[in-house]
Amino acid sequence: MATIASALGAGFCFSESRVGELKPNTHSAARSRRMVAVRAEAQSINPEIRKNEEKVVDSVVVAELSKPLTAYCRCWRSGTFPLCDGSHVKHNKATGDNVGPLLLKKQKE
Repeated sequence: MATIASALGAGFCFSESRVGELKPNTHSAARSRRMVAVRAEAQSINPEIRKNEEKVVDSVVVAELSKPLTAYCRCWRSGTFPLCDGSHVKHNKATGDNVGPLLLKKQKE
């Protein structure tokens, strides 16, 4: 039976043995990765920048992009991070914040 390797938490590597118990995987230990989760739970991310605006969205024009428009997340809530999925709308309603995405726009030729 093959063992299934999985990473749990911040750099802990385990493999599933034949009887279903978890044991340290010595082969993956040397290559363990450190994961850091950043979440803005029930607090404002933007305490003072352009608070007079409903939503802070900045645009940057870039010469070489594969798509005409790419939105990057700045609320740290996106399920597709680093790309924006619109999660800032729920975050803004819950916290009274005004954070929005960074938009990269392809330069017109």
